[in-house]
Amino acid sequence: MKLLLSTLLLFVTLMSTAQTDTIYNLSFNDIEGNETSLSKFKGKKILFVNVASECGFTGQYTELQELHTKHGSDLVLIGFPCDQFGGQESGTESEIKSFCEKNYGVTFLMASKIDVKGKGQHPIYSWLTSKDKNGSDNSSILWNFEKYLVDENGKLIGHFNSKVKPMSDKIISLVN
Repeated sequence: MKLLLSTLLLFVTLMSTAQTDTIYNLSFNDIEGNETSLSKFKGKKILFVNVASECGFTGQYTELQELHTKHGSDLVLIGFPCDQFGGQESGTESEIKSFCEKNYGVTFLMASKIDVKGKGQHPIYSWLTSKDKNGSDNSSILWNFEKYLVDENGKLIGHFNSKVKPMSDKIISLVN
């Protein structure tokens, strides 16, 4: 009985420290500078994508928009412009917004430009890439158009590298 109680206490302790933060405590500025709390998206899946306008993967905006159009009632898609990989997102927020709307018809949520790694890493990406915070997995962002999927309860359920297209079976199977 003592061993069972000790095991149960250890389990409860591990569970309470496994996910020290919740994604819903975090916020970001949208591309127009308005603060947006992730708590408003509780109950929906969220796909986070670090994006860039001058990247070889920029064409993925087309599939990101398609994903948003087809699954927007259950999925929030947020593009986070980032200039940390090859200087491929050098424009201002206004230029980025115009580029995305004009060339790809983007209507999904876009954030202001952020850092997704390093000393200035945005808290959302700190949560997405740190097992201590997300309770699931450690990861590194290696390039533009990496994707992180969080479920309706705020649990990290997937990380996809740049080569995984937004409408791939890997992503769609988790969105549905």
